[in-house]
Amino acid sequence: MKTIKGPALFLAQFAGDEAPFNSWDAITKWAADCGYKGVQVPSWDGRLFDLQKAASSQDYCDEFKGQAAENGITVTELSTHLQGQLVAVNPAYDTAFDGFAAPEVQGDPAARQAWAVDQVKLALSASKNMGLTEMATFSGALAWPFIYPWPQRPAGLVEAAFDELASRWRPILDHAEDCGVDVCYEIHPGEDLHDGVTFEMFLERLNGHARCNMLYDPSHYVLQCLDYLDNIDIYKDRIKMFHVKDAEFNPTGRQGVYGGYQPWVDRAGRFRSLGDGQVDFAAIFSKMAANDFSGWAVVEWECCLKHPEDGAREGAQFVKDHIIRVTERAFDDFAGGDVDNATNRKMLGI
Repeated sequence: MKTIKGPALFLAQFAGDEAPFNSWDAITKWAADCGYKGVQVPSWDGRLFDLQKAASSQDYCDEFKGQAAENGITVTELSTHLQGQLVAVNPAYDTAFDGFAAPEVQGDPAARQAWAVDQVKLALSASKNMGLTEMATFSGALAWPFIYPWPQRPAGLVEAAFDELASRWRPILDHAEDCGVDVCYEIHPGEDLHDGVTFEMFLERLNGHARCNMLYDPSHYVLQCLDYLDNIDIYKDRIKMFHVKDAEFNPTGRQGVYGGYQPWVDRAGRFRSLGDGQVDFAAIFSKMAANDFSGWAVVEWECCLKHPEDGAREGAQFVKDHIIRVTERAFDDFAGGDVDNATNRKMLGI
């Protein structure tokens, strides 16, 4: 068994234009002061990170990691959630997702998609330069508008969507193999990879590509009423990253999974700060330890009620309290003895 590393913090929800959230030096000092040992970096945020330089300059990567280390922080992974989303966009979402892209490709879906593929590949190269072995991302979605089939989906629609999704990601995954980096898809509503079944559909079309893996986040499973503990056992060999995020689902006679178009605070399913929701993290950390997960426990703070800085500080301590330092020997070793084949055979009557 292995002890999970942590706590770490995903910086996407904290980067901003005000100090200490507007520079790499300041935000890593702040994270360390909150009690974190590592941070997951949003690769698209130029206030913190230069993706182009990181993909091409070993010196830049060394300096970037070195500055964090001086502040007591390890870079755990890079994230390409926004760029990965743009690898596959259904036309219904063209306008909504255009803002994720560079200005020069906005309004041009083909150019935007090519830009996104290049961005994800750059992040894989940057990950290699920084000695990282996992990268977080979204899969994007072509079939999501047809998730609830009314009118019924035409025959072959979903199959065509997943064929195309796999064909777009295969070159990226092959580049990931060249870089020695696992691509970890956050299994998330809004993505074509939103549960175990859809992940398997994708993986099958990739012939089980070794670099196609999962980012496990139980909060998205709570809101789908999916068994998030069973999911760990089913996909333990593919779970390479872990977002520690809480959620609650409180359906009523008026509202359920779909939320009634309400704002987050008024939905039956809501994300909450760690410890304020319904996720059984004691069971999750136990399963992660038993399954030899050796990655980082990364807090992703999202809450409709609590202030983010309070959530961040409480989250660091929450993860510290849940990480299991695994034992190197069995608790009943004191009652054991040396291996003696003759004694074993005698006890078995053979």
